[in-house]
Amino acid sequence: MRVNWDVLLIRIVFTGILIGAGYFLRPIAHDVRLSVIAAAALAVAIIFFETRVRRASLKTLIGAAMGSILGIIGATLIGFLITVQGALPSDVRAYVTLALLLLMAYVGLMVGAAKGEFLDLSALGGFLRERSQRNVKILDTSVIIDGRIADIVETGFLEGMLVIPNFILRELQQIADSPDAHKRNRGRRGLDILQKLQTKHGVTVQFSEIDFPELRDVDQKLIELAKQLDAKIVTNDFNLNKVAQLRGVEVLNINELANALKPVVLPGETMRVFI
Repeated sequence: MRVNWDVLLIRIVFTGILIGAGYFLRPIAHDVRLSVIAAAALAVAIIFFETRVRRASLKTLIGAAMGSILGIIGATLIGFLITVQGALPSDVRAYVTLALLLLMAYVGLMVGAAKGEFLDLSALGGFLRERSQRNVKILDTSVIIDGRIADIVETGFLEGMLVIPNFILRELQQIADSPDAHKRNRGRRGLDILQKLQTKHGVTVQFSEIDFPELRDVDQKLIELAKQLDAKIVTNDFNLNKVAQLRGVEVLNINELANALKPVVLPGETMRVFI
């Protein structure tokens, strides 16, 4: 939750700076009220844009940037041709050039963002290798409550960065506050497991504030977050496992790991069972 307060503080300071600039500089006809309102509206628009951009994947951001740059270059070339030919009056020419610049930059931005998922980022090999070496894994509610994840981490079979989304943390808190004693114990066990994971060596536990308010289902949020972070999902949920694989997200299922670790017995071998 600390990250949320830090981000909120930065946004408040940023808004205050813009409002202060509007108050002292008065860019709109030297009108204090209009300047302050315009500065506040600009701050809200920028913060809204920032929240949307933070949810976008790397490919989408690169595609949008490339598209907008190409749009600006195209608009500049067209504006240069209009200027050379002198087909329009100078005052009209300036407005037409500005309109072309805004239009083509916007079109390039939207087209690039839409087609960004088709980009091949192999040219960013060093950056992508560094990102893949972080070995990001997202934990869902079922695997946290199960508890075996802590033992697997302790043995060193699981390493890298473990991401706990805030919507998963909220779900755990709701279970821990449940009036049902069984659910309440499971929720508290999950919170204890998270505290235990934070003390383990070989892994880094990070709480992510990325959310998808347009999605109501927690499983869908996990899948979208995994696609955005290029991460794997660690779960015991059979349905989440299947849906995530259909969506192209790699899943680590602890139950499948437990089945794989069962001792192999060949025909004719003697087995001694102690109960």
